[in-house]
Amino acid sequence: MAVRWQLSGSYFENCSCDVVCPCLLSTNAQLTSKPTRGVCDVGLVFHIDTGNYGDVRLDGLSVAMVAHTPGPMANGNWTAAAYIDERADDRQTEALGAIFTGAAGGPMAVLAPMIGTNLGAKKVPISYRIDGKKRSAEIAGVMQMAVEPLPTMREDGQMWAATGHPINPDWLALAMGAEGSTFSDHGMSWDNSRRNGHYAPINWSGQQ
Repeated sequence: MAVRWQLSGSYFENCSCDVVCPCLLSTNAQLTSKPTRGVCDVGLVFHIDTGNYGDVRLDGLSVAMVAHTPGPMANGNWTAAAYIDERADDRQTEALGAIFTGAAGGPMAVLAPMIGTNLGAKKVPISYRIDGKKRSAEIAGVMQMAVEPLPTMREDGQMWAATGHPINPDWLALAMGAEGSTFSDHGMSWDNSRRNGHYAPINWSGQQ
């Protein structure tokens, strides 16, 4: 029997490209542009406000993912790792794994085929915070990441674009990494301070 799932919440990301990321906003087809520094190191953090996978509740849980791409994202061969909220029990962990690997369909199924090396998932404490227009997350000893909107003359202080991004194709804020946005684990290490960033609400659904 198919398992139906849905979730809503928010996400943000911070990559090593100069603002604004050419993977999404260039004259080339999406994800085919070369990263501005040749390779891309990116972290994405998701927080679920409300959600379920069948009868498994996912409210309040967070997931983080990191990836290194050796060239244009569309060329694949990504190296990727995931971090799952340590508060998730076994059933919740299994559900989050299905959703965020793309096995259960939904937006992550678009990205999954591009991963060449999967470094697996770790259960860790994830701190996720929204403070006004700033988003931040911390995994102790691994990740400190935050983004804030690009300067704009708009009254709401944010620039939103429909970029076609798989996470939210219709509603994506243009942002940049705050100072101290760093990651170190699995032999990968980067500092994406003042580099490209995005954030958006998420409303996903699917079935497995």
